[in-house]
Amino acid sequence: MNTNALKRFAKEARIKLLDQVGRKLEFVLTHDTAELRGKQKEIEQLKKKIAEQGKEQVIEMVAYTWFNRLMALRFMDANGYTIPKVITPLDGMTNPEILQNALGGNIEPELKLDRQRLNDLLDGKTAATDAHTEAYKMLLVASCNQWHTAMPFMFEHISDYTELLLPDDLLSDYSIVADIRNGMSDEDCQQEEILGWLYQFYISDENERLIKSKSVYKKHELAPHLNYLHPNGL
Repeated sequence: MNTNALKRFAKEARIKLLDQVGRKLEFVLTHDTAELRGKQKEIEQLKKKIAEQGKEQVIEMVAYTWFNRLMALRFMDANGYTIPKVITPLDGMTNPEILQNALGGNIEPELKLDRQRLNDLLDGKTAATDAHTEAYKMLLVASCNQWHTAMPFMFEHISDYTELLLPDDLLSDYSIVADIRNGMSDEDCQQEEILGWLYQFYISDENERLIKSKSVYKKHELAPHLNYLHPNGL
């Protein structure tokens, strides 16, 4: 396992996620679209959280939350825990297996989601800038929620502003999903400690910033589970 490569990947992923989540937050707060009109509860949650913690910490927290979820799903894909794979395509394909299956009419019956909307997106019956990406978002969120029961510490139930701030680009070669696949090889994922390493590498820059910015700080501020990085403040 090349820890230098993993460190570079985690740091670059954090920068990308902070940028994409930040831009999505500004869009949500400044635009009025048909989709957003149906998300007023989540938008109010977001505004409340910003009032409590500030935009910067909310962006940091949501970016970290999605890194953690995507990282865990990629690890499980590589080790055969997810069927179909949620982040990873089959050999010779480009879409994640779960989306490719859905495009072929095979949607896992245990996934809890709006199947009519999903089918309309897949069939091109719903107006959307990128219907396939919207469909994949639904499948991704439903998969995270499915794993909530078995792994609540990793996949807290998503029905709030963290879903609202999920980056828009999830399927291109430049997406954060592609970065996760490329940054975590199948070989790397055979090492259980990879999750711990990536966890530490991801937060290392913020830990360093805290150390430099404060002469006195509390121990929990430098812990791997920094309060502002957890959506529930645990």
